[in-house]
Amino acid sequence: MTDMWQGPDAVDQLRREAAKLRKINAALMSRVERSMDQQLNAFSLFETAIALDNKVRDRTHQLREALHSVERANEGLYRAKQQAEAASSLKSSVLISVTHDLLQPLNAARLTLSALTEMMESQEAGVLIDQASRSLVMLEDLLRSLLEIAKLDSGALKPDVRAIALAPLFEQLRNEFEPVAARQGLSLRIRPSQLAVMSDAMMLRRILQNLLANAVRYTRSGGVVIGCRPRSGQICVQVSDTGPGIAQAQQEAIFREFQRGDANAADQAGFGLGLSIVRRFASELGHEVRLSSQLGKGSTFTLELEPADLAEVADEVQEVAPAARHYDYSGLEGAKILLIENDPNGSEAMAALLEGWGCDVATTRSGADALVRLSELGGAPDVVIADLHLDHGESGLSAITDVREHLKLDTPAMIITADYSEQAAKQASLQGLEVLKKPIKPAEMRALLSFLLS
Repeated sequence: MTDMWQGPDAVDQLRREAAKLRKINAALMSRVERSMDQQLNAFSLFETAIALDNKVRDRTHQLREALHSVERANEGLYRAKQQAEAASSLKSSVLISVTHDLLQPLNAARLTLSALTEMMESQEAGVLIDQASRSLVMLEDLLRSLLEIAKLDSGALKPDVRAIALAPLFEQLRNEFEPVAARQGLSLRIRPSQLAVMSDAMMLRRILQNLLANAVRYTRSGGVVIGCRPRSGQICVQVSDTGPGIAQAQQEAIFREFQRGDANAADQAGFGLGLSIVRRFASELGHEVRLSSQLGKGSTFTLELEPADLAEVADEVQEVAPAARHYDYSGLEGAKILLIENDPNGSEAMAALLEGWGCDVATTRSGADALVRLSELGGAPDVVIADLHLDHGESGLSAITDVREHLKLDTPAMIITADYSEQAAKQASLQGLEVLKKPIKPAEMRALLSFLLS
């Protein structure tokens, strides 16, 4: 038995078995090692995932904090924007209200001064009255400019763009500026035109008024020319003067508020708002304003507008200022006027002016007061003059309606107002009433009265 295991074959067999066992062991060890490596890799991935998850949480937290900061900043900006808009709206509302209130005593002063002018006969008194009148005109121009700026800032001034014939507009400007130019020894030429443009009537007229006023104010000799011509599909309205000209470095600055030059010695310098309003109105309407100027040779302002078909305005009634109407100013003597005006100073000044023209004036403060006064007088007035805004929210329009219904007559009437809004003008127009804006120009008042009495 012992010999069998100790033979050569047995030794080989054992060697083979040992080799086989070593292979099996190596294979097992390899599996164990691979398994350990996989476990180590899995653990490493697990640790990495945990670390990444923590980083993601940190970044998410930081992002949320950043978003909250942005939201808080946006809320602060929004509140600041609301406060700024509220402040701007309040500023515009206060400015509109204050300007309206200031126009009331200014109107009384203008009317009182006109009544005084007719009473005074000496040349010295006439000079003083003329100086006071020019100062009041300057104040009126400033208030009107501030009112227009406030309305633009508050969004209360909205353009009503439509076809406008230039000929009637140019005629109005001629009647308004010829006396001013003549007083300063200047010529004013307005070239006739049969063209029409697309614009807002009130804003376009104000633009051209400011350009003409500016040209006349700063021109010492020579004159001013206004005309228009088609060019490159546009209508160019040009206002040229023989004034001192404007340096290139100042040509943009003059369109800013409160920028002004040296005025004609016969006039006072303006407030530097006229060209600012020109630029702002033109921008609101989409019109282009250009300036060409040379020192010592004058300036030309060009307003570019969209053309319109003249036939579109042929049937429209063009607004003509009462001063442009050629009426006989006589015939006011003995005219019975019912005045409805809640401002005592304005009422007294208006009555003095009308009585100076020979009118018989009955002053009242409201529609109800007017009806009582009519019952006392026992007769119908020839004309009713009413302020648009009376006390306690009453409208002069309703007061006129009440008077007409009481008399059962369509009595001629007009509205006077310091309200320059388009809504006020439309309200009066719907009732077929003429409107005079405060401060009232006596010549306009007298012309309109002559027309109504005729």
